[in-house]
Amino acid sequence: MPLVENVRSKLRQAQHTIGEFIYGATTFEWVDGIHKERGEVERLFALITFGDILGIPILPPYYTLRLLPFVVPAMDRWKRSLLRERDMTDLAELFEGIH
Repeated sequence: MPLVENVRSKLRQAQHTIGEFIYGATTFEWVDGIHKERGEVERLFALITFGDILGIPILPPYYTLRLLPFVVPAMDRWKRSLLRERDMTDLAELFEGIH
């Protein structure tokens, strides 16, 4: 019995490894791009709704207060992403014609 369980364990491990390899070779870049795009949209949403904290009033305070319960969970991530040190290569994709 231990031999059969050992073989099953090795087969599961090989199946997992092959699945991870196929995922990395086919869809990883798409998923990574989607996560980056979602982060950008969340940061832009927070900037639009709470830009008055930074001195950029875009929305009236009434709408900001209505959206407050939805944004509070993401405030720590937003502050961290604004304060994160950036490299010029992070901004290269924002310039037109640079790929």
